[in-house]
Amino acid sequence: MKGIPQNSAPTDYQDRQAIEPVICYPPETLPPVDKKMLQALRNDMTLVDTVTVPPRDARTFTVPQGHIFRIVSSEGSQVGDLNLFNQENLDERFYTGKTRALHGTHLSTYDRMWSNMPYIRPLATISYDTLDWYGFDEFGGSVHDVIGTRCDPYTGYLLNHDHYHYCCHSNLTRAMGQYLDGDYKRAETLVHDVLNVFMCTGFTQDTHQYFMKASPVRPGDYIEFFAEVNLVGALSACPGGDCSTKHSSDEAACYPLVVEIYKTNPAHLANWIPPKINGYNGSHAIDESL
Repeated sequence: MKGIPQNSAPTDYQDRQAIEPVICYPPETLPPVDKKMLQALRNDMTLVDTVTVPPRDARTFTVPQGHIFRIVSSEGSQVGDLNLFNQENLDERFYTGKTRALHGTHLSTYDRMWSNMPYIRPLATISYDTLDWYGFDEFGGSVHDVIGTRCDPYTGYLLNHDHYHYCCHSNLTRAMGQYLDGDYKRAETLVHDVLNVFMCTGFTQDTHQYFMKASPVRPGDYIEFFAEVNLVGALSACPGGDCSTKHSSDEAACYPLVVEIYKTNPAHLANWIPPKINGYNGSHAIDESL
């Protein structure tokens, strides 16, 4: 609420505001992350593919289940917008809302990227993050958020009445359309809310508006993921560069991002159980026979 209230506070307002919060989704009962396995995989892996994402554009890449991939800052401070899909079923894709509810507004090492309903299972687990030192700054900012949706041409037109085609939504639509052999209409329906890789964001302390600030990422920094299923990834190198001034712009200095894909040693996966599709029976109290 940013306006002047139209109603006076009740006499017990301080008591109401003083009620302690309760975590909505305690994560303690989630299947634990096998940290020892992830470390063993990281110590015994081989680079098998590299994909370069040009500035103000996007590319897709595939990662086999059990492999590891990295998103690397290669030449300059640059943020990226990441979509993830189950390669076997593109309708199963990254769900930022549930991921945010389970892990918080920003992700780092050992947080998972959960898929949408009715699947709700880990698509990937963050295995390493060179920016984990950042934490939260004095403004409430942190990196790798699951708050922002992605810069898009529709909001751009709403605010500026122009047609800008190199925002992340359009970039991801083109990349997924190419992956789908030119089916750009379907591609746009598949593009979804993103992990804002390397982006430094938060909410202002007065009006609680979503903000961005210059990313702390530098060449050589990376965030790394373990593929829990066979993945299709789509990554956009945001036209905002490091997002220190504005996004969806031809004015910002922009740099490529590099995706590195690593084959892991199957011996370290001997005791690993791939995540199954969510076990809810799907009845919704409609069909009680299920």
